[in-house]
Amino acid sequence: MRQQARRCVILFAAVFGAALPAAVQAQAYPSKPIRFIVGFPPGGSNDIVARALAPKLSENLGQQVVVDNRGGANTAIASELLARAAPDGYTILMNAPGHATNPALIKLNFDPIKDFAFIALVGEAPNLLVVHPSLPVHSVKALIAISKRRPGDINYGSSGIGASPHLSGELFQYMTGIKWVHIPYRGGGPGVIALVAGEVSLYFGNLPTVIRQARAGKLRALAVTSLKRSPAAPDIPTVAESGVPGYAVTTWWGMSAPAKTPQAIIQRLHAAIMGALSAPDLRERLQGLGADLVGSTPEQYSAFVRNEIAKWDKVIKAAGIKGE
Repeated sequence: MRQQARRCVILFAAVFGAALPAAVQAQAYPSKPIRFIVGFPPGGSNDIVARALAPKLSENLGQQVVVDNRGGANTAIASELLARAAPDGYTILMNAPGHATNPALIKLNFDPIKDFAFIALVGEAPNLLVVHPSLPVHSVKALIAISKRRPGDINYGSSGIGASPHLSGELFQYMTGIKWVHIPYRGGGPGVIALVAGEVSLYFGNLPTVIRQARAGKLRALAVTSLKRSPAAPDIPTVAESGVPGYAVTTWWGMSAPAKTPQAIIQRLHAAIMGALSAPDLRERLQGLGADLVGSTPEQYSAFVRNEIAKWDKVIKAAGIKGE
């Protein structure tokens, strides 16, 4: 009996000793600045949302949260950086729809589910179909009509192959029977700059990325891609009500950490995110740009990402969309 009790004490000490470093680490977290990776260059909606969140996260965590833009491959470069980072909570990532579309488009050097600890779905927003003022259309029906008269003559930009603006354009063409030329850029910021400069004729931009240019008259807004009108732009109709019934695409933003990040750190980050999203000034700023703030649990966000990957895998294969 005494020997058995001694074995139990030794086993308990071994288990407790192994868990102690992680527990101490989580309790002290964070003790240095946190790197916040964004998978697009500055200027796009992911960058706008991340830079709005970062100061609030810094306040809630007591350490500086530094945005690090690592654009390319429709967020795959940024996602791989996170997947290879130490699971200590000092590297986090802003996920985007590319995380769900890339598995069907390109060969990845990471597992989009197993290599990530999903923390929270931050928000969603419709895309906004905008055209350069030189294109003589003021409605979706007029755009369809001119596109049918000029097949393959009109080009549209996107933030990259497989990104939400690209898939918005592909779905629009598929449902209307028209044909455009796709010109991908390395992010929403460069794409919108190209559109304003007249390099491309139209763009399905994330609402926070293009709404300011549309309000300033630099671009002409035709429709939002959600099923319902956006509270941020209630005067702009949806694509569905403008002549393409059933059409709907939204973009989203979420945050993740590397897999095997201690649960206590995930909970700390989740609490900081939820605190940021509840701040009235942040909500007013992002909602004014068309973002619908969500703030899910880690479990809900994980299920959301799995569903998005499965959904877009079917759409991409059915439409015959190819990656780079």
